[in-house]
Formats: sequence, structure tokens, C-alpha cells
Amino acid sequence: MKTLLIAGFGDIARRVAPRLAGRFAWHPLSRRHGLDLDRPDTLVALPAADALLHCAPPPGHGASDPRTGNLLAALAKAGILPARVVYVSTSGVYGDCAGARVDEARPVTPQTDRARRRVDAERRLVAWCGTRAIPLVILRVPGIYAADRLPLERLRAGTPVLRREDDVYTNHVHAEDLAAIAVRALEDDAPEGIYNASDDTELLAGDWMDLVAERCALPRPARISRAEALAVLSPDTRTFLGESRRLVNARLKERLGVCLRYPTVHDGLPWAKAAA
Repeated sequence: MKTLLIAGFGDIARRVAPRLAGRFAWHPLSRRHGLDLDRPDTLVALPAADALLHCAPPPGHGASDPRTGNLLAALAKAGILPARVVYVSTSGVYGDCAGARVDEARPVTPQTDRARRRVDAERRLVAWCGTRAIPLVILRVPGIYAADRLPLERLRAGTPVLRREDDVYTNHVHAEDLAAIAVRALEDDAPEGIYNASDDTELLAGDWMDLVAERCALPRPARISRAEALAVLSPDTRTFLGESRRLVNARLKERLGVCLRYPTVHDGLPWAKAAA
């Protein structure tokens, strides 16, 4: 049986692991398991691995991702050369696209340090895998949702959203679909490259919040102007209001052969009774 090193053992990794039964013996790399990407001294005894699934996020500050650098340095020092690497990145690397449809050929134009850290991680992985002829799959992921991953606290707090004329397009993927995509990307015949790991939905951010409110039996949020939003919303929330794009997932479906279980958020969002 092949071995898989999973860097960052969060929600998506935990959804991936059961799907690998009979194909991979997997080893989690996380603080909880004594392996800390912020502390290279904890990475001296990495297990040999036939593949690497890199789900670990960058640090919460700066414009680079030293965690990915530490991981790659530890692999090189240990002489571990996985036959395949899959990295879970973010669609935020594209920056603001003014609502345009965006495929993987679009140049990255990160506008926040959060996105710059992801671009840095992607470039480190491309260089490291390229010099070693290791197939690399990069999954550019938008907003992940599931019954237990919904913006309910924002709705309960009455956080407003942009009025329609000021609103931005947002993109989504169900957590179970993302797990299935990652599993497919780990297969030997999965073509390497960059993929928009998004569903088919084209939806404005405010309409997304309205839909979640409807499905979860909560009041719809108030609509405000962009000027009002800049004055009352938190800095983190405001950053998402400055970027609008509609991800094109044709490559995901045609080249990687993914069939989404939840093609749109209308298919994947539970009703209140199912979410309770």
C-alpha cells in the first residue's frame, strides 16, 4: 500500500482520509501530532511518503509562506521525493477581476497579504517539484461550505451585506466535493496542473447570504451601500467586498474528470431541519 503525508490535518484533510482506505496509509503532519511547520526541528523525522497532500495554511501575517518552505526543506533533507504533490490553494490569488469569468490561464494578481502568501506557496511548490520532475496539482479553492461550515454567526449578528448594485460575485465549493477533488488529484493518472476547484454557481455575495438565511430559517441581512459597508464592517470582511470574479471550472470537469455531487449551492445547502 502507498503512503501519503498529509500536511495540515483540518476539516478537508479529515474528509479526505476515509476516502483513501485500501489505497493509502496516511500520516498526518500537524501540531496535534507533534509536527509543527513553524518549527523545523520537529520535522526531522518525517515518514517516507509516496505522495503529499498539502492542506496547511500559511501563517496569518506577512507576504510569504515559510511553512511551505520549511516542509519542502525537511523533505529534501530527509531525501523524501513523493511521486505526486497536491496543494490546496485559494482562488484569492486572482485578486479582483471585476466580475469577469476566470479560468486558470488568468495571471495571478493578489491584492491582500493573505493571497500573496498563497502565491508564494504555489511558486515554492512549482520550483521544488519542477526541479525534481514531480507532478504537482494545485487546487485553487473558493469559499468552502457544508452544513457545519455556514456563515450563521454573521446572520445571527445582523451583519449587513452590499446592495445589489454594489455587490460582488462570490464562488463556492461543498466540502465533500473538495475532498473528492483532492482524492482524484492524488491518483496516478490525474493530469498535473492548476485547477479551479469550484462549483458551477454564479451568485452575488448578498444573494448567497439570503439563500443561507432562507435555508436556515434566519432573517435576511440588511442591504447597505459600499460606502456604508466600508464604515461599519470589519477590515477582514471588507477585503472580501473588494474582489469579484466568477470561476470557470471547465478544466476541473473535462481534464480532471470531476463530477460534482453538489453542482450548485442550491444543491448543497441543507434546509433548517437537516442543518440542525
